[in-house]
Amino acid sequence: MTSKASREFQVFAKPIGAACNLDCRYCYYLKTEQFYTENEPARMPLNLLEEYIVQQIEAFPGEEIRFSWHGGEPTLAGLDYFRAIAAIQRKHQPRNWRILNGMQTNGTLLDDEWCRFLAQEGFFVGVSLDGTPELHDAYRTTKQQQPTHAQALRGYHLLRKHGVACDLLCVVNALNVKQPLEIYRFFKEINASYLTFLPLVERDEDGNVSPLSVPSAAFGEFLCAIFDEWQANDIGKIKVQIFEEAARTAFGQEHSLCIFRPTCGDIPVIERNGDVYSCDHYVNQEHLLGNIKTTPLVDMLDSPAQMAFGKKKATLPRYCQRCEVKAMCYGECPKNRFLQTPDGEPGLNYLCAGYRRFFTHCQPFVQAVAAEWRRQTQPQPPIARKPVDGNALKAGRNDPCPCGSGLKYKKCCLGKK
Repeated sequence: MTSKASREFQVFAKPIGAACNLDCRYCYYLKTEQFYTENEPARMPLNLLEEYIVQQIEAFPGEEIRFSWHGGEPTLAGLDYFRAIAAIQRKHQPRNWRILNGMQTNGTLLDDEWCRFLAQEGFFVGVSLDGTPELHDAYRTTKQQQPTHAQALRGYHLLRKHGVACDLLCVVNALNVKQPLEIYRFFKEINASYLTFLPLVERDEDGNVSPLSVPSAAFGEFLCAIFDEWQANDIGKIKVQIFEEAARTAFGQEHSLCIFRPTCGDIPVIERNGDVYSCDHYVNQEHLLGNIKTTPLVDMLDSPAQMAFGKKKATLPRYCQRCEVKAMCYGECPKNRFLQTPDGEPGLNYLCAGYRRFFTHCQPFVQAVAAEWRRQTQPQPPIARKPVDGNALKAGRNDPCPCGSGLKYKKCCLGKK
């Protein structure tokens, strides 16, 4: 019997690698193309695709298997390719097990046929949209430097029309960080139900932060402004990923986002030729774990190299260890830990100031949620009641009950003997 992975995992599958129909100025994945030659197929061959799907099914330790299709732009693989994906999954799906598919797309190539398929197969779809047309089109353009907001929004509306579960992913950069409420209210206008705000942090070859990157303090203020409006008007109407992550600490739950967990390493990447890397942000030769054609996926997931990669995240500077919001952050993603702490220790996250501002700001709300949850779930002590004598039974129906329960007489001891 094939062994199972020691923990649940999620693979970012890149069937067409970094290929994309857009030319977003902040795309970090384009540089991965340097690892592949022109002789290799432009998309994962069907026989290799089937091998990957089989290995993931066999390795997954639970009975709900999640596949995540990314790029580049995954819809460039073609609708027939994704029909083949669904057919292969059905062919190998264990009895009484469930298979879930997710896709992250720029939305510009979606049409009714695509959306009917996605709805029929129960895909969860994330659409990249950076806010209003002006903010989105500043950085997300076609190869000919033409705007893309209208096409992306059309794709989003088609998904909604066909009943596809979808969320919006907004990359927060140096430009749109200045317009938090404009962005949030725009998303409300188009009836968004789930939002993810992804901070842009990129560095050049010399290690300098790019001008497009979001300033840390500004990112914190961005989140606080949206949180205040959400708390005032939209609790229960709109889900915001980072707000949900903060609230998980109220219930003692593990973070669902790897960047906020004490350890990581359970979201590797598989490229179109079968190469597997430790993480979407570490697709380089140093973090190449192997290839599924020669090494089973399960062995790479539990390899010493991958386990060490995940545990390395737990190494935090003293400044972070003492932080009052450490449980909400855990130092965020290691790729952003390139600053020094105030006392000169390396390993401080570039986004520390922003996250610390936001998590401190939302802590009273999280604490109130935790208190209410404890009140509703913990057993309450029985109400101590005094004996009710004959004279006390002369109390009026709407008077406090003489037994001391705190209830009105008519709701408590009236009529009881």
